[in-house]
Amino acid sequence: MGRSIAKKNRCPRGHQNPSPRKKSRSCTYLGHRNYSLYINRVRKEVVPERGISSRTFDIMNTLINNIFERISTQAYSLMCFRNRRTLTPEDIQKAVYLLLPGRLAKYAVAFGSEAVQRYVHS
Repeated sequence: MGRSIAKKNRCPRGHQNPSPRKKSRSCTYLGHRNYSLYINRVRKEVVPERGISSRTFDIMNTLINNIFERISTQAYSLMCFRNRRTLTPEDIQKAVYLLLPGRLAKYAVAFGSEAVQRYVHS
């Protein structure tokens, strides 16, 4: 009985994965974005003569998604702590100040505020 079930669920031609489509290594898991285009733009501004491997792109993408998730979780906690139902820019700024060290947080908030102002006025 057990063998027949195992044989039914087996993939044809000895493939391990039952789906016919292969997933690339640069594909991120559900719910997370791929920032490789933006990483490449910044890299070209900083060091235009250098290249970057796909593995490094994956590491950078994971880092960005991880920080984004931590900031959003902290901002949500601050929102709940203040008994609010709307996430405000102040919650996000405070979350950034809590999670990132000193000058990095200061620059992140400054550049983020500037980007939001450009978006609003465009």
